[in-house]
Amino acid sequence: MSIPLIGVLALQGASQEHIRALASLGADTVEVRVPSDLAGIQALVLPGGESTTMSMLLESSGLFDPIDELVCGGLPTFGTCAGMILLASDVLDGRPDQRNFSAIDMAVRRNAFGRQIASFETDLDVDGFDRPFRAVFIRAPGVVEIGAGVEVLASVDVGDHHGVPVVCRSGSVLVSSFHPELTDDTRLHELLLEQL
Repeated sequence: MSIPLIGVLALQGASQEHIRALASLGADTVEVRVPSDLAGIQALVLPGGESTTMSMLLESSGLFDPIDELVCGGLPTFGTCAGMILLASDVLDGRPDQRNFSAIDMAVRRNAFGRQIASFETDLDVDGFDRPFRAVFIRAPGVVEIGAGVEVLASVDVGDHHGVPVVCRSGSVLVSSFHPELTDDTRLHELLLEQL
């Protein structure tokens, strides 16, 4: 079996940690900074970071439209934290000029659980996993509404927030509110590779 080539958006945010996780699973990676970096990739990771900044950098680098075409064409894609915001169809508190890929039918709210000081870790029960997944939430978005075609794989209860979806999947798109790349647990990255 050939070694898969996975693109990791590397304009801003936690790209190196995703590269480490994917390498530990035997995948080759390419840091995606310009459109030519997309050549030959079999999947794409949109990491955490600052979604507004990432959206502007996607535009200025010329990457937004080629990525949009690939994702809409069925390229397996994994978005974490800010990556989830970029893939969502609706961002309730985003900038009016911020573009999204609208690749998964959901409305999200940025910093839904609070600012940096409200960051937290918790063990999640993820559908299909045989043991809990330790999730690191940092200024995490929360899913407010999902469309009919979206499968919720895990939800969280924290503070006043109950049953908030934090891992979702729709077709070839997988998203998480948190940062799985900040732990040694690669099971969500494995879900991405299983789509190849």
